[in-house]
Amino acid sequence: MAGEHGDQQNDVGKPRSGAAFLLAQIGAHAARLFAERIAGLGLTPAHAGIFRILSATPGMTQKELAAALGALPNRIVGLVDELQDKGLIERRVQAQDRRRHALQITEAGRKMNDALGAAARNHQAALLEALTEEERAQLASLLQRVADQQSLIPRVHPGYARSRQ
Repeated sequence: MAGEHGDQQNDVGKPRSGAAFLLAQIGAHAARLFAERIAGLGLTPAHAGIFRILSATPGMTQKELAAALGALPNRIVGLVDELQDKGLIERRVQAQDRRRHALQITEAGRKMNDALGAAARNHQAALLEALTEEERAQLASLLQRVADQQSLIPRVHPGYARSRQ
């Protein structure tokens, strides 16, 4: 019989939660663990998202970055300021429009990005340790279908959208 969170009884009589609850529970747990993992690098998950986008599309403006992340530009300005203060990214005046600044990852930022990539790979491996490679691929495929159906921005954490308020 279903309970408050879509709980059901499994074969051995222990309560088993519904998929939506488990997604929320594991998502919150994964986000907390990732934040802890990269805190030692002096970064937050929001910084990691900026590195991910700028690595794929160097030279974006802050406005373009905010649009790609689904966040308010003023929220992104503060995060970019933090990364610039750390010497990890820089703003360069664009030749075609001197009022606009292109965001570039510095050499120190590239090294940090490599460290972030390693942290992300280690995080995923630890989080999905209970699954085989085939099960991991199947889980990723199923979750991608759900994300697509929900019209989530590909490869962008929904936490940026909360920054819109």
